[in-house]
Amino acid sequence: MSRRHVFIGDVQGCYDGLSRLLERVRFDPVGDKLCMAGDLVNRGGKSLKVLRLMLELGAPHFSVLGNHDLHLLAYAHAYPKVRKSNVEFEKILDHSVGPAAVEWLKQQPVVWNWPKRNLTLVHAGIDPRWTREQATTCAEELQTALRGDKFGKLMDNLYGDVPDHWSPDQKKNVRLRCITNVLTRMRFVKPNGRIKLNASGGLRNQPKGYRPWFQLLNPDWQDWHIVFGHWSTLGFYQTSQVTGLDSGCVWGGALTALIIEGKQRKVIQVQC
Repeated sequence: MSRRHVFIGDVQGCYDGLSRLLERVRFDPVGDKLCMAGDLVNRGGKSLKVLRLMLELGAPHFSVLGNHDLHLLAYAHAYPKVRKSNVEFEKILDHSVGPAAVEWLKQQPVVWNWPKRNLTLVHAGIDPRWTREQATTCAEELQTALRGDKFGKLMDNLYGDVPDHWSPDQKKNVRLRCITNVLTRMRFVKPNGRIKLNASGGLRNQPKGYRPWFQLLNPDWQDWHIVFGHWSTLGFYQTSQVTGLDSGCVWGGALTALIIEGKQRKVIQVQC
């Protein structure tokens, strides 16, 4: 019997919704694999409980990193000398489990590939110019930096909307920032890879000259399926090539799970 893979969208500290969804799907920590789409923390009020749950579950359960997860890592790097306090983050960092939670986040992937099923999990999206190999290479570069001895330098240079596109010949810290923006923040993009990071509306509100990233994918992704989160105004969204799982739990929407077992795929939601 094949293992069930349970993909869940952005939780953002909504522990109660996550608990109800896991109960609804009859999640089995031994027989299932929990695959979170990122943004485990921030805004929902119970981020510490979400991280403690993930730590208790351990491998093979995991989450790709989202922009709010990276925000926690940046906050931890600067703490306590932060410019703007975040009570939810401080509750994590002041708890005995805080260091383990931060280290666990550092070890999580930013892109996860499932070659057996031609499936990729990412928080936000994929640069339209990237092949599967390029996407994996860029993700690995960022993951290496997150786990390396220059983590602090990465955090110091992480934030910013410029340049608005990735290029392989950029200086390393600039290139890493662009990779981060693509994988954890992107929604609308041009075919040349230029991102509109301040645009967060739905499909009817796309900026002139820009399109949703999943409508511009490199042909190399033709036979693959991409699961993502991040886009609450898009809501649950599914085509033959992508599944968007951020259904706005933290905003009073729903928390969504995509369950893959063998050749069967099922979507289950709980209202938040």
